[in-house]
Amino acid sequence: MDPQGKVAIVTGGGSGIGRATAQALARAGAAVVVADVDADGGSETVRLIEGEGGRAAFVAVDVTRWEDLERMVSFAEETFGGVDILHNNAGVATGRPRFPEAPRERWERTLNIDLWAVIAAVQVTVPAMRRRGGGVIVNTASLAGVIGYQPDPVYCAAKHGVVGLTRALAFLKDEAGIRVNCICPGVVDTPLIYRGLQTLAGPERQEWESYIRSMPKLRPEEVAEAVLTFVRDESLNGEAMGLLPGSTPRLIPPPIRLERDPSQRLR
Repeated sequence: MDPQGKVAIVTGGGSGIGRATAQALARAGAAVVVADVDADGGSETVRLIEGEGGRAAFVAVDVTRWEDLERMVSFAEETFGGVDILHNNAGVATGRPRFPEAPRERWERTLNIDLWAVIAAVQVTVPAMRRRGGGVIVNTASLAGVIGYQPDPVYCAAKHGVVGLTRALAFLKDEAGIRVNCICPGVVDTPLIYRGLQTLAGPERQEWESYIRSMPKLRPEEVAEAVLTFVRDESLNGEAMGLLPGSTPRLIPPPIRLERDPSQRLR
């Protein structure tokens, strides 16, 4: 899909990957709805886009609230005429201490934002895309969604769910002209990687901050480019793309495939 003249929604568009993707989509000619719970960050993203001559509008959205997601889609239709692209990007980490010591309210929040909200946003957006004759959904997963990521088991579980959802929704291309893919970046240099340290103090926090700073990191703009690849390439559907610093992005195949012929083994 050529983004020129299309309408995109980016959740978590107030910073990091979401802001970089919103800007990239706008530069490619899309009108962008920046959805975020952070009004200051979202409004700043809109200001940056408009400063480059692009079209954007902010809508305050808590992605864990069904009515907010419905209002987000209605806002896009009323403001720009429809929805063609959804970047399901809002996300959080559980932080320290890790599960099972993590308080219930924190790991439940991780599941709600990182998985439930992705599922819900797809459900409320698909009818709007059907009205436009099709669309593209790009979910933000993580390399934690394809490995056993021990630093944050609940985040790992949620991102595995996003990868599985993405692959299982491949049928939407044939049924509704909607392609669904997901990006699986490694560590990205965004505020998210430091937010999980807010529950720590003293030497422990300093140790983790030093460790995070020493990690090789992707720039948000690199991830945004991968999102645009999924938007533009009509051959990509039900795919997960791995991204690592200094490496060429590559598609990650499922660990096994079920053959249609029941006499064939798993491979």
